[in-house]
Amino acid sequence: MKFSRFTIALAASAAFALPALAQSPAKPVTAIVGGNVVSVDGAAPIQNATVLIEGERIVQVGPSSSVMVPAGATVIPMQGKWLVPGLMNMHTHLGLKLPGAQGNALLNETDAEEALRMADNARKTLQAGVTTVRLTHEDHGIDFALDRSIKAGEAIGPRIQSAGELIVPTGGHGFLEADGPAEFSKAARTQIKRGATWIKIAISGGISDTHGSISAAPMTDEELSTLIDVAHRNGVKVTAHNGSTEAALQALKFGIDCFEHGYHLNDEVLKQMKAKGVWLVPTMVVSQSGAYEFYRKIGSPDWYMERVASTGKDHWAMIQKAIKMNINIALGTDQFPYEPNSGTTATVAEAELYVKAGMSPLQALQAATIQPAKMLGMDKDVGRIQTGQYADIIAVDGDPTKDIGTLRTIGFVMKGGTVYRDDADPARIAH
Repeated sequence: MKFSRFTIALAASAAFALPALAQSPAKPVTAIVGGNVVSVDGAAPIQNATVLIEGERIVQVGPSSSVMVPAGATVIPMQGKWLVPGLMNMHTHLGLKLPGAQGNALLNETDAEEALRMADNARKTLQAGVTTVRLTHEDHGIDFALDRSIKAGEAIGPRIQSAGELIVPTGGHGFLEADGPAEFSKAARTQIKRGATWIKIAISGGISDTHGSISAAPMTDEELSTLIDVAHRNGVKVTAHNGSTEAALQALKFGIDCFEHGYHLNDEVLKQMKAKGVWLVPTMVVSQSGAYEFYRKIGSPDWYMERVASTGKDHWAMIQKAIKMNINIALGTDQFPYEPNSGTTATVAEAELYVKAGMSPLQALQAATIQPAKMLGMDKDVGRIQTGQYADIIAVDGDPTKDIGTLRTIGFVMKGGTVYRDDADPARIAH
């Protein structure tokens, strides 16, 4: 039998390729041993458990007596600790600028300077136990660049989904202005082209505005319906900065997916949200007393503090009703996730406010884990400590399904099988 030169060459290349494949390096194996694994679905915890991790993902979870730790695995002892899925924060601005002295100092910040500041805030966010964020406005595509840098291992930070730049009608609560259906359509498509997995619009004024009313509805039906239609045609969800009942009813008519803040939403809006499965990201910490320390630190002006105070009462009444009505709620802060608030971080303070407003500790933990995962469409990958999910794990001193305040004791943070914080043994931290 005769063989062509091509056939012989192909056989030779295959002979060299097979050993190369066989010699590909194995994924690192890590075993977290002795901790109690919290169930965010309400089941009993797995006590004295072993979580076996291969590479980025969990491959086995169970009682230590039934999970064999392979020879050569890295073992992380967690006796007495409670293992919880990494927290998720659905309203984050890593490049946040607010009215006041601190915001004024950033007025001439270049994109390069902002990118470095955002990278630093991303690292602090992850170290605070927040392993996934949704960015709800950043400047000039810096968020997409940061996401790529984190995925490439060049920067340290949480998993990111982003809405890109906030789209607003001229004079609205934001900077990417558009007028008329065509401009709103192009603005949405531009963000999607850059990598946006959400589109965010401002359909009312905001606390930080010196102009415009929080209770107004400045977008026309054509503008709003076109933007939502364009996003949905591209498989992208739409969320709206909103405190206005009138604007909320308008957006619900056209299929909005989520509201941010919801300061003044009334019973009719909440009923429609419940019926349509629309999400609420409340950001309670920004209008309640715990944020005043932050506002003083950044030098917020008197007019801003007055708007916070006048909004806070309605905001609190709204969240209590939303909880009673079992609205879909995902945790978000509108402060840096790690920012001090009420003696803890803004993320943990937000969860504590949900309990104070009527949630059980388990429901508040769900609002910080499986609910955001569901909202993002990431629930097959994150939100639980179970086989197949990314090894995004934090450790605390008690069971947060019984006392949400135990989240104040975060001392260990792992994302994708890599340790980014370990107060008991800092030598384990990835550098």
